[in-house]
Amino acid sequence: MKFPKITIYDKYIFKQVAMATLVAILLFTIVWIAPEILLNTIRRALSGEYGFKTAILLLYYELPKILDKAIPVGLLLGTLFTFDKMSKDSEMTIFRAVGMSFQRIVAPIIVLSIIFSSFCFMLKDSGTPFAENKLREIRGEVSVAQYIYTQKDETGHPLLAVIVSQSVGKNLGNVIVLDFSSHVYQDVHQLSNIYSAEKGYIYDDKWVLENISHYKISNDGIYIDIGHLDKLDILNGESAHNAYILMNYSTIKERDISTKNLKKYIKLLKQEELSEEYNYMLNKFLQRYLNPLICILLAILGCLLGFSKPREQRLVGFTIGIGCVFLYYITLPFFDMLAEKEIVSPYITAIFPTLAFMCAIYGFYKIKDL
Repeated sequence: MKFPKITIYDKYIFKQVAMATLVAILLFTIVWIAPEILLNTIRRALSGEYGFKTAILLLYYELPKILDKAIPVGLLLGTLFTFDKMSKDSEMTIFRAVGMSFQRIVAPIIVLSIIFSSFCFMLKDSGTPFAENKLREIRGEVSVAQYIYTQKDETGHPLLAVIVSQSVGKNLGNVIVLDFSSHVYQDVHQLSNIYSAEKGYIYDDKWVLENISHYKISNDGIYIDIGHLDKLDILNGESAHNAYILMNYSTIKERDISTKNLKKYIKLLKQEELSEEYNYMLNKFLQRYLNPLICILLAILGCLLGFSKPREQRLVGFTIGIGCVFLYYITLPFFDMLAEKEIVSPYITAIFPTLAFMCAIYGFYKIKDL
């Protein structure tokens, strides 16, 4: 198998677009970080809350989640600016005159976009989760979770509901446990016991409560007795492990979870029949793999929008390009909601923006008559 020969044109266009893309990414990063993150960090550094080294580290670890959005925008603007400039300087006319097709012209751009999109995927996969953990450590943030875990049998009948009012690490506070009976009254699952504990602890294979008030409920739903227990095991084995993972991940965003752990989390959500969370996370998981393709498509779209006649207004292509990116990012939460509420399949909501960009590329390709 022979690879295409790298020509002077490839080196030239690769260098020009790469420089323009890096400048666009830098400008986007500065605009994104300056209004809030930079000013807050400077203010806290001047007040003595942060040292100089800590302030620099805070800004450094903020970069991965900013670059995640800056790279696609940078590829679009970088290719658009370069091709627009070359069109105005009649360079594109020369390339076309010597017989270069559009596909050959954009070949080095596709190679460049693959490099940038691969870097973007690595940021999503491990860069952003690692940076977020570092930010929590520097800021001294303690994750406090509130969660409700319901244990069910094979038929979907609830067996146990654990309501955690506060958890810090593996320490639990103000826990209420609802123990369901097998009786169902007017489609309402009857309780047999209620346990209320001031504190508890999560072990590797079980959850243990201490200093417990025990309320006994009759089959008719009437309170009949109250007692006291020193200790009580409420979750054991796999249920204890699953509940701990679900509670921890409920406090963080999808972007803060590595791809490997996100895949395991989605599998667990499906196993626990948490449909809304499952659909939302599955949509985000699929978007993570489609995002590199979005980067490539935006680069090609920038090339098409940059193709213009020598006297054509430059503002038109840039306006359309910015509009496409704005529309893409502003509609992502809408597609997330459609997936979460089970209105549309996550597979459709995840791939729809990609198909939309493909249609846009095809439309502009026909309009430009290339």
